[in-house]
Amino acid sequence: MRKPYFLAALLWPATIAHAQPTPTYWVSAAFAVKGGGGYDYLTVDPASDKLYVAHGAQVDILNKNTGASIGIIPVEKDAHGIALVPSLGKGYISNGTMNQVLVFDLATNKILARVPTGNFTDAIFYDDFSKKVITCNGRSKNMTVIDPTHDTVVATIQLSGWPETALSDGKGHIYVNNAEKAEVTVVDAATFKITHRWPNTPGTGASGLSMDRATMRLFATCGNQRMIVMDATNGRVLASFPTGEGADGAGFDNRFKTAYSANGEGTLTVIQELSANKFMLVGNVVTKPGTRTIAVDQTTHKVYLPSAVFKPATKDTFRPEMIPGTFKILTVQRK
Repeated sequence: MRKPYFLAALLWPATIAHAQPTPTYWVSAAFAVKGGGGYDYLTVDPASDKLYVAHGAQVDILNKNTGASIGIIPVEKDAHGIALVPSLGKGYISNGTMNQVLVFDLATNKILARVPTGNFTDAIFYDDFSKKVITCNGRSKNMTVIDPTHDTVVATIQLSGWPETALSDGKGHIYVNNAEKAEVTVVDAATFKITHRWPNTPGTGASGLSMDRATMRLFATCGNQRMIVMDATNGRVLASFPTGEGADGAGFDNRFKTAYSANGEGTLTVIQELSANKFMLVGNVVTKPGTRTIAVDQTTHKVYLPSAVFKPATKDTFRPEMIPGTFKILTVQRK
């Protein structure tokens, strides 16, 4: 049985280990979060100490340093992701099977508006190029583009498969990890038209996606326990690394040039970007089962991972049911 909070061995090639200090990673905290229900994405607010956690029929707001509860935003059911637009003082919650986005006030947490989306809205992000909030709608295989100034839908991007997650390079391109087609779909952020479809071979399926905007490199987790590195300018796969089982969320630390794969089995895969065309598998940090999504704090460089204890899986459930009272947010640090 795997012991919780144990640091796995980090494997570095000898030439690299002698060339630079070897960072160590450890689970430094576990924040308990009350209540039942499933969980999905979490988001760090770069302008405050707030950590937003989608959890069952609510979004929990925690102090990212202490884990103390700051507030709760009820969402009726099925909270999935949170996008923040600090310049407008607004936040956006993807509301799953409610097929909508809830708009809330960042200062008061009060719901301001409801915006209709496609079927089963899941991942959500703010594109700082187009100044739009964009959702990934799984069952309708499309994306909803929302103008946050007026909270109105201005475009719908139809895709060829289930959009698991997406991000922007801030330069006019949106990248979508298309789970059904095992590809990265590229969308023009000015016209919201598809421009490219790039296979993620040798990966299969698609889930998490992160990016180094400086080098234009994408890091995509795939269904066959792989993370691929893709050139975001031409779709060429530059590298492929093994991850733990249940690889889902992906994150990237801009300062330390480190990519992460959050693995549901209870590990965190660490990949170092040595240069724009050279990458290295550092190793795996043992966390706890269920750590399948991730948020990276670009200020403190902490990694946040949700976890819980689950009931035995059955053939009728998409995911095992979480045991109430066991939900926690783990914090992984590096030194």
